Amino acid sequence: MSRNLQNERRPLPSVAAPFGAAEIIAELEAHANPANVAGMARYGIATEHALGVPIPLLRGLAKRAGTDHRLAGELWASGIHEARILATMVEDPARITSAQMDRWARDFDSWDVCDQACQNLFRCTPFACAKAVQWSGAKQEFVRRAGFALMAGLAAQRSEMRDAQFEAFLKIVASVADDDRNMVKKAVNWALRQIGKRNARLLKKAIAAAERIERLDSRSARWIAKDALRELRGKIAVSEPRP
Repeated sequence: MSRNLQNERRPLPSVAAPFGAAEIIAELEAHANPANVAGMARYGIATEHALGVPIPLLRGLAKRAGTDHRLAGELWASGIHEARILATMVEDPARITSAQMDRWARDFDSWDVCDQACQNLFRCTPFACAKAVQWSGAKQEFVRRAGFALMAGLAAQRSEMRDAQFEAFLKIVASVADDDRNMVKKAVNWALRQIGKRNARLLKKAIAAAERIERLDSRSARWIAKDALRELRGKIAVSEPRP
């Protein structure tokens, strides 16, 4: 693992006596909030296995638990919505395997768990680029979303990556822009915008890609392109010197 990658997510030191999955799940259940669950549902989050525990509390539990590969696996296996998000916070990016990433991705049933896994964990692994490409071609909605969520996270956070890698991602973005599933097209749009915001050169490449996508005979492609162009062309206007 590169030095840059290690610096992105240092292992969380445990700041309390070690505690296991059973204790953590009991604490999550003690903080269950049906009103929060109802609010989550309004944002399109799957709530069948949700408790309504807010993210700040999960971050506090992650800090207490520290980085713990075994604990992450046990929390994920519970199937509880918030326990799975917490698993992405305590898992060790240096110990997770490609096969485990595939298993977890197949388990995604909600956009927030997908995005938390990609941003908290998957983008920090040595497999991130390969998985972004692999998953972008998946049929399963949330697995495909994960591919583009990873591209967005890599564009925002992985400073050591070359422009050529993101230019390759832009070609994939264009090839999938006609997928009209809501959770996919929003992630495709996210990846397109985030790549364009990485630097001036990629901004021009992303705008050109969006303009090509806009001409496709697809409602989802036109939405992806128009929404991205509003933001990316605004970046061009801000960066241009005043007369």
